[in-house]
Amino acid sequence: MSVIAATTFDDPVVSTLIEREAARQDATLNMVAAESTAPAAVLRALGSVFNNKPAEGYPGRRYHRGCEVADELEQLAISRATELFGAGHANVQPHSGVQANVAVYAALLAPGDRVVSMDLRHGGHLSHGASASITGAFYDFRQYGVRADTELIDYDQVRDVSLAHRPRLIVAGGSSYPRVIDYALLRSIADEVAAPLLVVMSHISGLVAAGVLPSPVPHAQFVTSTTYKTLLGPHGGIVLCDIEHAKAIDRAVFPGTQGTPSMGQIAGKAVCFDYARTAEFHDIQQATVDNAAALAGALADAGFRSVSGGTDNHLVLLDLRETGLTGDRAEAALEAVGIVCNRNAIPFDPAPIRQTSGIRIGTPGVSLRGIRRPDILEIGGLIATILHSIDDEGVAARAREQVAALCGRFPQPGRRLD
Repeated sequence: MSVIAATTFDDPVVSTLIEREAARQDATLNMVAAESTAPAAVLRALGSVFNNKPAEGYPGRRYHRGCEVADELEQLAISRATELFGAGHANVQPHSGVQANVAVYAALLAPGDRVVSMDLRHGGHLSHGASASITGAFYDFRQYGVRADTELIDYDQVRDVSLAHRPRLIVAGGSSYPRVIDYALLRSIADEVAAPLLVVMSHISGLVAAGVLPSPVPHAQFVTSTTYKTLLGPHGGIVLCDIEHAKAIDRAVFPGTQGTPSMGQIAGKAVCFDYARTAEFHDIQQATVDNAAALAGALADAGFRSVSGGTDNHLVLLDLRETGLTGDRAEAALEAVGIVCNRNAIPFDPAPIRQTSGIRIGTPGVSLRGIRRPDILEIGGLIATILHSIDDEGVAARAREQVAALCGRFPQPGRRLD
């Protein structure tokens, strides 16, 4: 029986799916706030021979041989991350943002310990103690939210909840909060109850790296992030902390909560940290914020209310209750014409989580394509038209043509490996 060399093997089914997904991305406007497009250099690093190398442990302290080059790579990623964010230490091994958060919890907490964090329905994240997450099962989370009148974080409530429950950790940051967070005030509250502060900046880390939004690093003992979203890197996570907590974090990542790191992923992280220092990256991040503000304004002019009255970052959270629409219906109608966003709970949402009363619209994906103010206003008009005429197929057909024209004028940035 002949043996086929592994290097000649191809999977035509998967290859077809890859091509179909590339075509889908090319032909739609990605306005999911949690998504972006990684540069080709990141994709090349992800698919490099580093994928073949198990490197359990840390540079100079591996449990596999043949790691001398992998050690250089990981140390490069660490040094680039600490320089980029001004942190004392970085662990670049977490496989995801949730893994990064869990590692911080493991470093600081025992099962059942009390934590104060932002409510998921007010803009927080599943891994901040939601009942559906393992974090909610392991630790005793008490939560704060936003004020009903302003839809901004209720810092008085943060302080009251913290004083009442004396947590071992306070968590800030979220997945659908459109405003700047007062990290200094949160640190003062944390100090008052002798708890460390963890800021999860997954959504905004690219904006922070570019200096477009203020950094939590000077204020929080621990900062975690994904490395995709606005940071434009591979799917993965990172933990930043001061030198004092470096050993505890490293032990919590490995061997505490995960095993062998993905060296291909770490290669992609090293590339994205370097890219984040370029003028091109800064321009994309500034455009992301500018486009979000312009989009919120255009939608307000068309009669749609943004939660908190607008945005400071990369996302717009629309309250659809006055339109009679639900988030699931709105996202489906927009996707049908090529505008991809997601349904999302709004503060004090009366609708079930699978339906929701809102949609979350992000600008990282379209900003990468070179779309700027005149065109984001056109997109805002398209969104408003579709939502105002949600059952009109003639309106939808014309919108599909406009979306196709925009995608043609603003092609996806180069991402092919060949």
